[in-house]
Amino acid sequence: MRLVEIRLLEGPNVYRLEPVVKVELAVGRRRTWYGERTPKRHALVRLGATVPPREQPSPVRALAAWGRRLRSDFGEPADAARVHRSSDPGHWIVTWSWTGAERARTIAEAAVALVDRDAPPDRRAPLRPAHERLLATWTGRIAAAGAMPPSWIRDDERRMPVISITGTNGKSTVTRLITHILVGSGRRVGTTTSDGVLVDERMVEPGDWTGPGGAHLVLRRSDVDAAVLETARGGIVLRGMGYESNDASVFTNVSADHLDLQGIHTLPELAEVKSVVCRVTRADGWTVLNADDPFVLGVARHVRARVALFSMAARPGVAIRRHLDAGGRAYLVERGWLVEAEGNARRPIAEVAALPVTIGGIARHNVANALAAAAGARAMGATIDQVGDGLGSFSPSADVSPGRLNLYRVGSRIVIVDFAHNEAGVAAVLDVATGIAGGAAGRAAPVTAIIGTAGDRPDDTLRGIGRMAGERADRIAIKETPHYLRGRTAASMVGELRAGIRAAGRSADDVPVYPSETAALRAELGAGGRPPDGARPDATRVIVLLCHEQRDEVFALLAELGGRPIDVASELHELLPRLQRVG
Repeated sequence: MRLVEIRLLEGPNVYRLEPVVKVELAVGRRRTWYGERTPKRHALVRLGATVPPREQPSPVRALAAWGRRLRSDFGEPADAARVHRSSDPGHWIVTWSWTGAERARTIAEAAVALVDRDAPPDRRAPLRPAHERLLATWTGRIAAAGAMPPSWIRDDERRMPVISITGTNGKSTVTRLITHILVGSGRRVGTTTSDGVLVDERMVEPGDWTGPGGAHLVLRRSDVDAAVLETARGGIVLRGMGYESNDASVFTNVSADHLDLQGIHTLPELAEVKSVVCRVTRADGWTVLNADDPFVLGVARHVRARVALFSMAARPGVAIRRHLDAGGRAYLVERGWLVEAEGNARRPIAEVAALPVTIGGIARHNVANALAAAAGARAMGATIDQVGDGLGSFSPSADVSPGRLNLYRVGSRIVIVDFAHNEAGVAAVLDVATGIAGGAAGRAAPVTAIIGTAGDRPDDTLRGIGRMAGERADRIAIKETPHYLRGRTAASMVGELRAGIRAAGRSADDVPVYPSETAALRAELGAGGRPPDGARPDATRVIVLLCHEQRDEVFALLAELGGRPIDVASELHELLPRLQRVG
């Protein structure tokens, strides 16, 4: 038996919707996870499921028993411990609820130490002298430990409605859209995003605040009356959610990202972790689910709230039809319009092509984000008109939505700055790039993709990004992210990206590698000299920069080079000339 970690989760988590002590043990020989990202039914691991005692290894059963015995002796809840499987081979999770932090951790440490020395947990079993001395030592430590309560915000402490947004891609954009709609409707809104904490769309605390700390900053403010909280996987896994429940939730999608971290290896497991955001939604609230994503749609079976679905399908699928037949609510695209459907009723919200965030409809991922945001804002009490007005006035600019499909002109070249950091995100931004390139100067313009991401992505994700660029872009460059290596070497990052490019049937030998995002953009724009691909400095091109660590510097460089932000609302026909021919 080997202790992997003891962790106090201070709010709802994948195991329970309350604070728990999580003790992870490895039993048996060391093995590494290997399997499919989307496993067959027989290989599925349900992280929150309780394993019956007959299937638990004896050290794990003993740990659960010692935990209960010590908790009953020292004022901690003496509920039965639950045992869970991990998809890491030989790893087991034991959880139980807690009320006092230092005391709870010390009890867990004591239980591990006693099991490690084979001390029997049954009170009727005699202890050897060595066991008695060990128990006496830990008993003294537990008695002296503090009892700080968990920091989650209970429902009786919360004074404002909350909507939580989760998913792999799109959650930041959906969070910003909902915030914009609610502010436009007269609400005073506190928002958490991976960029920072905002009040009425104004930044008040920069940084990644998508965990429980950000939720606490907003929910304890006295100058807001609604909270819109982007909620990431990391906070749920490492600390639990920061509050007991929400009034509405949005789950955008699940795709390969942040895998092989904290024991999460597959898409079903990732969906299960993120579903906590929906499982805590109050019964009288709404949870908004993507009907086009089977992992997200499956969450509907595990929530207590009313369910609203959204779908991009040209014809509603079986799930949508059944949902509407039962009187449910859905958000759809019909005849070029976003509509709210309820039973047989249809309420038009906005024309897709008129929404700047959709860039004339070619940014299909933002059409889906607009549907999700419409559903979320309605769940928070916004009217149909307020939703339509808010979506229509939201522009994907660097000021309003930094790093999310920000468009610039530099001469005749178009630069797209985007935070895309996984295969699905890269595919979405390249869809936009090729859509713009198809209308430039009446012919297809070449697309350059400057790729790279954080080093904590698994090899298959890095290769997938390289393959996607190899299949979709005319020219590829790699930019290094030295501050985001996260345990990898720069050579390893570049090697995996190049392997993906080769998998697309392209040569990677001539793909340039730049030491930073600004260096890559400057070179690929051909500033101050001949561009690396031999084109004229003012040649029509669309350049996509996957921007992660130098966003402010990139925006400053664009300004230095005479770049100006593109106002999609007023420049759409210039950006997409073919719309003039068909519109």
